[in-house]
Amino acid sequence: MTGAENGWLRSRLRDEYGFDPHQYSYPTVQLGLEDNMRRLRDFIAAVPGDRLHVVGHSLGGLLALHTSLRYPDPRPGRVVCLGSPLRGSAAARAVASLPFGLDILGATMREAVLNGGLAEYRGSREVGVIAGTMGLGLGAVIENLPTPNDGTVAVEETRLPGIRDHLEVDVSHTGMLLSALVASQTAFFLRHGHFARATGETA
Repeated sequence: MTGAENGWLRSRLRDEYGFDPHQYSYPTVQLGLEDNMRRLRDFIAAVPGDRLHVVGHSLGGLLALHTSLRYPDPRPGRVVCLGSPLRGSAAARAVASLPFGLDILGATMREAVLNGGLAEYRGSREVGVIAGTMGLGLGAVIENLPTPNDGTVAVEETRLPGIRDHLEVDVSHTGMLLSALVASQTAFFLRHGHFARATGETA
């Protein structure tokens, strides 16, 4: 992923909520999960500051949790996963069954998702997960994608034992990167360790 797709969310977290985002880009096709975990570990280690949060969309959230478990950073901080297939992906399995499907998915997706994802999270960081429920996208053409879903990832695929909080939002898989609500809830979790539930709570 080049990181360009996260530009709007990154700008909003910086300009409206005062964070200092650093964009990590990673090759999902050529490199496998272990290589990308090491690359993310090195990237995180080079980010300055006494506190470090990680926000990952889709596969990026799953990569963040794998890295947190394998290479924990000693600094305090939280993780937010946006539409991440933490428990595997019916959509990815459907693509894998197509001719050249495994090549389309790429090495990291094959290794991180096709085996069912994570069983649970036992890392030291508090993890918040935002799942979309607007089923626009691949879900319209892929059979057996559980509902509700965001068009690519089913809500049930985002639920993982060990996470701190889980929130469903009426957005699509790509749309959550453009959603003001997702941005505000992401900022709120990074600051407070849970999502905003009461009227008037602000990040």
